[in-house]
Formats: sequence, C-alpha cells, structure tokens
Amino acid sequence: MSAVLIAILLVVAIVAIVYYLVKKFTVLIVNAILGIILLFILNFLHVMQWMGKPDLGYDLATVLISAIGGLPGVCILVLLDILGITL
Repeated sequence: MSAVLIAILLVVAIVAIVYYLVKKFTVLIVNAILGIILLFILNFLHVMQWMGKPDLGYDLATVLISAIGGLPGVCILVLLDILGITL
C-alpha cells in the first residue's frame, strides 16, 4: 500500500515539475520570437537611421543576443548602438 502511495506522489511531483518547466520554456520561446521580430521591424523601418545611426544588421552576435535576450536584448543592442559601442 505504501509503495503505491509513493509511486502516486512521485508521478504527481514529476508532472508538476514538467508543467513548471514547460510553462517557463514557453515564455522564453515567445520572448525570443518577439525579440527577433522586433529586430526585423527595427531594420525594416530603418528606425536607427532616424537617429543618424546605421541599422543593426543581421550578424551572428546580433541575432543571438536578440534570440537569447528577447525584447530586453534588442533594447540593449539599440542602446549600445546609440552610445557607439559596437559588437
């Protein structure tokens, strides 16, 4: 009887952990997709040229920072470009 209860508790714990991880992973994926979309929109509308700076471009570092950092990553890239710090 106790083995069955332990098994049920383990299954419930595993399901709870998987649910938590999937929920967090989904938020990270959505943030990464929004970051890439924002980078594309900034370059498509030439927003940086309104401030007298060149567009951010699509090199490996810029895309990785946009994908990993998401929206805050793109904001950091824009601020760094405004300040004149290049990657």
